[in-house]
Amino acid sequence: MAKLGKRTTAAREAFAGKENLTVEEAVSLIKANANAKFDETIEIAMALGVDPRHADQMVRGVIGLPNGTGKTVRVAVFARGPKAEEAQAAGADIVGAEDLMETIQGGTIDFDRCIATPDMMPIVGRLGKVLGPRNLMPNPKVGTVTMDVAQAVKDSKGGQVQFKAEKAGVVHAGVGKASFDEAKLVENIRAFIGAVAAAKPSGSKGTYMKKIALSSTMGPGVTVDVNNAVEV
Repeated sequence: MAKLGKRTTAAREAFAGKENLTVEEAVSLIKANANAKFDETIEIAMALGVDPRHADQMVRGVIGLPNGTGKTVRVAVFARGPKAEEAQAAGADIVGAEDLMETIQGGTIDFDRCIATPDMMPIVGRLGKVLGPRNLMPNPKVGTVTMDVAQAVKDSKGGQVQFKAEKAGVVHAGVGKASFDEAKLVENIRAFIGAVAAAKPSGSKGTYMKKIALSSTMGPGVTVDVNNAVEV
């Protein structure tokens, strides 16, 4: 077995025996031990009592975090003519149509969010097998298929986070940076949890939120008391 480094060992010791903390306690613990040489992302993972293979149990949505993510989001937009110009003016990193489709089919995906005008969906639809598994497929339910491409670009770059339940019913996302003030991280985390709570599908039976865990990019995870995390 590989020998653990001093930083990893210290972090594990700090987290030992601690679970089901309040959001505030968890954030304080994680920030105190997020000492990598870069600004670590604070990540949340939520285990839900759903089976997303069934349409009436899919959990999907979008939330504008009140304090942003601290991450630079690269946005690609499928649009033509005036809408392409609007996207560029709003700060889109990549704008195109068939040319962008060919670039993606060639294996180059230099973006974190993909937006499209409705008339572009026949082209974008050919990329389902490429963009779908990466959760990059434009979707009207989360505002990424829209005629208001300028607003969609601004939202994407301003701290908007998409979430979608994976096969095991887990939702995860980055909710800020370790350099954020504790109060801002707590606010972001509670906003994200609230959005997932509000997205509870009609087919969900029994316990909806089973487990919530927080961690930093390089640090251990800690569980959060679900009852404390969900504001009534």
